[in-house]
Amino acid sequence: MTDLSADLSPRKTKPIRTAVYQNKAVSRAGVSERLFALVFSGLVYPQIWEDPEIDMEAMELREGHRIVTIASGGCNLLAYLSRSPASIDAVDLNKAHIALNRLKLAAFRHLPSHGDVFRFFGEAGNRHNGAAYDRFIAPNLDALSRQYWEKRNWRGKRRISAFERNFYRKGALGFFIGIGHRAARLYGVKVGDIMNATSPREQRRFFEEELAPIFQKRLIRRATSLKSSLFALGIPPAQYDALVACGDGDMARVLSMRLEKLACHFPLKDNYFAWQAFARCYPKPGEAALPTYLDEVHYESIRANADRVRIHHRNIVELLQDKPAGSVDRFVLLDAQDWMTDAQLNELWAEITRTAAPNARVIFRTAAEPTLLPGRVSDSVLGQWDYREAQSMEFHRRDRSAIYGGFHLCVKKPS
Repeated sequence: MTDLSADLSPRKTKPIRTAVYQNKAVSRAGVSERLFALVFSGLVYPQIWEDPEIDMEAMELREGHRIVTIASGGCNLLAYLSRSPASIDAVDLNKAHIALNRLKLAAFRHLPSHGDVFRFFGEAGNRHNGAAYDRFIAPNLDALSRQYWEKRNWRGKRRISAFERNFYRKGALGFFIGIGHRAARLYGVKVGDIMNATSPREQRRFFEEELAPIFQKRLIRRATSLKSSLFALGIPPAQYDALVACGDGDMARVLSMRLEKLACHFPLKDNYFAWQAFARCYPKPGEAALPTYLDEVHYESIRANADRVRIHHRNIVELLQDKPAGSVDRFVLLDAQDWMTDAQLNELWAEITRTAAPNARVIFRTAAEPTLLPGRVSDSVLGQWDYREAQSMEFHRRDRSAIYGGFHLCVKKPS
């Protein structure tokens, strides 16, 4: 059954603070970390920015697998359900993400049809979604998630009303993308015009002639040199340092390179991440590729398997400490390790290694290109894993989200 009761009591600790704070509050780095924690305390990712098709291929995900993953916006764990895993334990430190994941699971279980699910999560807003929530979802949602979605702002609007407009313009990520569009307009560029391209060649021409020059502007270079400029992307100070190293200290250059891959390396009809970045919406069914969880072909299997997910408001190490040895087949770490100290990495990988079943697989992404584990995780632990470098590079090349420096696959060695 879907676990809607775990971790519902008020927490005495602040898990986001525990994950982010590495320096004293009075230091410059400490102030930056605390500003990031403030941003990250609300909704950050209305959708996830890792390609689930690459995830499932790298994991060789099959029926019966037991998965531990970080939840984030929830799109990926719903996609994983299309392969009928035995169980998915999803963790997140962000209460808004917890509420969003539980909302999505309840929607799949209780909305009447795929059309209703797509109207709720696939369209750029629909005025009927609030009524659908009240009738079908709210009665089947846990108390804390209902409290989150039904909280009213100063104008008396409930949070759930965001789905009556374009939900993907909400959250820190939606705000960041919106700022990017407005900044481009200052230089006479309408970012959405790239959607008029009819071929990869036209996409590249638009990028090189319209988008790339923006990153050479003094204002953009100055703004992106501030760590706080990327907080809305969910990039904490420690991850900013790893990311900027990819561009020899020039963050504008890094962002330009990542945007070039998003804009040019995949046809627009195949890449819904590009649709969200440039058109600020998903395509209509039949117009272009959709997120796996919104594709009608997967609807019945996701709906049937929704009870196999448990959502936990805790960190991944705490979850693994409660699991028996050898009980997890697949681990999905997203980019969380970029946040971690050496001590946290060693604690995490000790638990991953203890709980890993034979032939277990771990996938993760990094802001920079290298795997980041050698030299930081104990050789006695890391030596039990086979890092698939060539496969990792190929998966990264085909990852449509395009925003990370590296994709990484590790496979448990035979005992």
